[in-house]
Amino acid sequence: MGVRLELVGVKSSTEFDAAFATMEKKRPGALIVEGDIFFYSHRSRIVDFATKSHLPAVFTLRGFADAGGLLVYGARYSTLFRRAAIYVDKILRGGNPADLPVEQPTKFELVINLKTAKALGLTIPQSLLQRADQVIE
Repeated sequence: MGVRLELVGVKSSTEFDAAFATMEKKRPGALIVEGDIFFYSHRSRIVDFATKSHLPAVFTLRGFADAGGLLVYGARYSTLFRRAAIYVDKILRGGNPADLPVEQPTKFELVINLKTAKALGLTIPQSLLQRADQVIE
């Protein structure tokens, strides 16, 4: 497919500047950000870098789109949290955690930020916009 992946690791907030410098030097075609609380807590900084670098970025957590990220595709965390509450209830009522089945997400959401797409000079295909759960204009 002609896609080359380049891992740029960041383990602490002090490593962002070096990671951003690496990306500026290598000029990737896009940025994919892992969905965890560490990156989420730095979402404004990451989104600002991607926007200033004219770098299309894809995220898995909804808050990134609200912060100006281009595209979010990931599990609906509200659904996951509700399912987790059911598991907690079962365990607190004496259920054995080992007896509970492992579940995978079944509901995903696609959020597209058209403001960011326009700022990056990107045209999002109508077919993708129609599939989006939300389009930020």
